[in-house]
Amino acid sequence: MISPTTRVLAVLALLQAHGHLSGPDLAQRLGVDGRSLRRYIGKLQDQGIPVVAERGRYGSYSLMPGYKLPPLMFGDGEAVVLAVGLLAARRLGFAATHTDIESAQAKLERVMPLSLQSQVRALSQTVALDVASAAVSASAPGVAVPNHENVLRLSAAAYAYQQVHLVYGATPSRHTQRDVDPYGLAYRGGCWYLVGYCHLRQALRTFRLDRVHSVDVSLVRFTPPVDFDALHHIAHGVASLPRAFKVEVILKTDMATAQAAVLDTIGLFQQHDRGVLMQVHADDLNWVARALAGLPFDFEVVSPAALSDAVQHLAKRLLVASLPPAL
Repeated sequence: MISPTTRVLAVLALLQAHGHLSGPDLAQRLGVDGRSLRRYIGKLQDQGIPVVAERGRYGSYSLMPGYKLPPLMFGDGEAVVLAVGLLAARRLGFAATHTDIESAQAKLERVMPLSLQSQVRALSQTVALDVASAAVSASAPGVAVPNHENVLRLSAAAYAYQQVHLVYGATPSRHTQRDVDPYGLAYRGGCWYLVGYCHLRQALRTFRLDRVHSVDVSLVRFTPPVDFDALHHIAHGVASLPRAFKVEVILKTDMATAQAAVLDTIGLFQQHDRGVLMQVHADDLNWVARALAGLPFDFEVVSPAALSDAVQHLAKRLLVASLPPAL
């Protein structure tokens, strides 16, 4: 069903394209009656758009001669929203609308100031989104929301391979200052991150963007690693955090099927002669057993032995639960 707002915009588009249309002709093109058409015309006039109406049985409508719509103007925050929205559309796999996505970005860039054009282009090239694990909405309490100006500066610096100076810390009063080579930005699990080489720690580091208090872009250039994937780096770091148990399980399937069935936040994968070796760090072996039981393919527990016991205990419990009640 077409919304009234869409029809109002359609009236404006028709008047811009044809210059002068009779009331009946305009109503017919929109598929509405004369009363509805007059209501849409009134909405345009309420918005300050000079629609000229000629009265009479065959009255007509036109835009005031010389009138042009003002160009679309976007603030920095709006530019971030639009760019991230287009990124999400790509990540969600809208293969049939890939051309539409590219066309939408090109149109947006044409109506933006040159400074915003380059910033939006930088965002599209340097930000990675983990849409699959974004279970927490941006409006939910506790979600870390970064400063949009910092997002734009960091993405532009990563795009141009320029070093940045960060004031970073959990609070403004407890912070460090450090020079960082920004390799890329990523969104995962409700947080925005920057991944780059930290000259203070002399190592690759991950920074939460909501803890970045200021960003200064320097003229110092750097050479990033080839094909660096910020999202993969973050996922690998989460999956390899040390916990109570180190688990090794052989998944009796191929790599693509294993990675599709198991989130990379849970385990690390490598090819094995009997399938795919999955390494997991976990605090609860019963939880691992339940996760394995839900897999659509067979598996073989390598270690620890306690995981085999947990799987067997789960299997017995499920078997008992599946039996009919005794009479």
